[in-house]
Amino acid sequence: MNPLLRHVLIFILSIISTVAQTQSIVGTWKTIDDTDNVEKSHIEIYEQDGLYFGKVIKLLEGATIEVCTKCKGDKKGKHLVGMILLENMEKSNDQWKGGQILDPASGKTYKCYVELETDAVLKVRGYLGIPAFGRTQYWYRVKD
Repeated sequence: MNPLLRHVLIFILSIISTVAQTQSIVGTWKTIDDTDNVEKSHIEIYEQDGLYFGKVIKLLEGATIEVCTKCKGDKKGKHLVGMILLENMEKSNDQWKGGQILDPASGKTYKCYVELETDAVLKVRGYLGIPAFGRTQYWYRVKD
């Protein structure tokens, strides 16, 4: 193969790979509380068996809760770091939905959908029943 053609193909494939990677919610996200606009935590979103999950990997200075005292079941009394808050999200077109999100402040679990506003901004909407009855947070990608 012509060396110039080979370099052009490698360049094109690397651009395609970069674009494909940026269209994913996988990575680390900084949460901003929608009620007080304070940075609270870093959440790592990962894919497992075709579903997406998010767990707390770091609490920031603005975090007011370290232990989920209001949670129910096996999460009650557990430390937030290491806890899975976002569960069973399934990719559907430009959204990830069908799962649930835990609000550690209230201990309540809500239906949830997320979508990328940009590569660096994730819209997270928790709701009861239908999306119109809920609240939205924006999470920001943490660059490594």
